[in-house]
Amino acid sequence: MMTLILFYVTSAVAVFATIMMITRLNAVHGLLYLILSLLAVGVIFFLLGAYFAAVLEVIIYAGAIMVLFVFVIMMLNQGHKTIAQERAWLEPGTWLGPSLLALILFTEMLVVIVQGGSAETGHVVSASQVGMALYGPYLIAVELASILLLTGLVGAYHLGKPILKMAKPRSEP
Repeated sequence: MMTLILFYVTSAVAVFATIMMITRLNAVHGLLYLILSLLAVGVIFFLLGAYFAAVLEVIIYAGAIMVLFVFVIMMLNQGHKTIAQERAWLEPGTWLGPSLLALILFTEMLVVIVQGGSAETGHVVSASQVGMALYGPYLIAVELASILLLTGLVGAYHLGKPILKMAKPRSEP
């Protein structure tokens, strides 16, 4: 019963964080909520017994989000104007929502640890079963996701690339 409650609370956190991520106008605030959403999905994978997927969710996506954060900072770095913007990001009101959601996830993980570390609502999935599924029936979906990620990487490179000014040709006297 307790694991079912944890599952529903974590699901609510994931949905709320995703909605907040979509509705934020500031990219950095949206990224904070996206990180929380990904952490909540990792907790859901853990509660379902997919420990390997939970670890992959946290390591890979949290790492990818950090790289995405660096790209955003690189693209928005426009000199003195960004200093005031970065100070606005550090206001306490900005961090209240993500901190509250992270506290809920942390409390849930403490409850799971106190219960003995096993709060499975499904069956345990091993790493070999994940690999067999990824290179078996889901191979096309995996390849499409990799093409989508490569396209995003190339697009981010072209958006972040500085524009070279073309020198005007000298007119002949």
